[in-house]
Amino acid sequence: MHTLHIDLTTPAQDDRPVYITGNFCGWSIDNQAFRLQQVEHGRYAVDLTVDENWPELIEYKYYRGSEGSLELDELGEQTANRTVARDEASVQDEVPYWQWNGQPINPAFLPIEQTLYVELPGSDVPRRVQVALPYDYEYSGEAYPVLYLNDGQNLLGEGAGYGSWLTEFRLAQLATRRQHGVIIVAIDHAEANRLKEYTVEAIKPKLGGGRTYLDFVVKVLKPAIDATFRTLPDAANTGMGGSSLGGLITVWAGLLYPDIFGRWLVFSPALWISPGVYREAAQRKLAAHTKVYLYGGEAESKYMVPNLKRLQSNLRCSVDACAFLQAAIDPAGLHEEKRWSVELPRAIQWLFFSDSEPANDATQREEEVLVV
Repeated sequence: MHTLHIDLTTPAQDDRPVYITGNFCGWSIDNQAFRLQQVEHGRYAVDLTVDENWPELIEYKYYRGSEGSLELDELGEQTANRTVARDEASVQDEVPYWQWNGQPINPAFLPIEQTLYVELPGSDVPRRVQVALPYDYEYSGEAYPVLYLNDGQNLLGEGAGYGSWLTEFRLAQLATRRQHGVIIVAIDHAEANRLKEYTVEAIKPKLGGGRTYLDFVVKVLKPAIDATFRTLPDAANTGMGGSSLGGLITVWAGLLYPDIFGRWLVFSPALWISPGVYREAAQRKLAAHTKVYLYGGEAESKYMVPNLKRLQSNLRCSVDACAFLQAAIDPAGLHEEKRWSVELPRAIQWLFFSDSEPANDATQREEEVLVV
């Protein structure tokens, strides 16, 4: 007979008690002997008395509150059974998210969605803009940072053509961590003119309309959003983000409008189509308030990660001690909405809800996170 110490951390916060169940107890639920006690914020523990009647290989899971509230992984999906040998003395586990009455999210945490149609200078067709407000926006009284996201057709709901980032689902997940306090502004792309709109350099025909698009966001859309909603309008609380071409125009937005966009969310940027972006990055020092989140997958193409690292090495901060950059590389990452959806809450959390410690050299600033 010995004691098995269970130590569990979870960034998802709610008031439901945390239990462990498994083959050692016939997968029973609501057994107070298997309830974990809160040790500190986001950390729980329990000591289990193990004897020879327990299975040699213990299978187990965590749940919260009752049946239908099992642990979930970062995708919001159920996990496989955990295992530990009977003779082990301790285990340390982490649960990113939890079910809510059998659902992968608490539906009360879904953002409030509104749709606007904003006049686009030089166009007869107004641009659709979808706004996702924090679920508690109507009664919080708070002002919020704003993240402008490109390719709005693929951000909310089922998406169009290539799938969706499931942004509303990811925001509901973040709400369980009290990290939902950001307004998302999803801007539709220009359909057949997407390539032109998301490129700044006119190195080929049908390219180079990016400055016009960014002028629209900065001079028309942002003032309208700031006038309509409770926003924090300064650069340190305003970001742009996107993937592929949407990631490329995000980089240009940060370089050309550093006093507007202090947060960059850059997923799998199409850097190959804009060779001048490296030179532009190297020639500018980023303001001290700037934070940049770069992501790329090695399975996208043989050029994606090398190009991303080249951009990473060219970005510089304007002060000696500035933790401004986070780079995430997924060895198996594909060029697809599903993968960017997984990365979205990680990027939002780091850009808007983490206090990065200043670093004194580029090696420390350019921390690379391998996502497996």
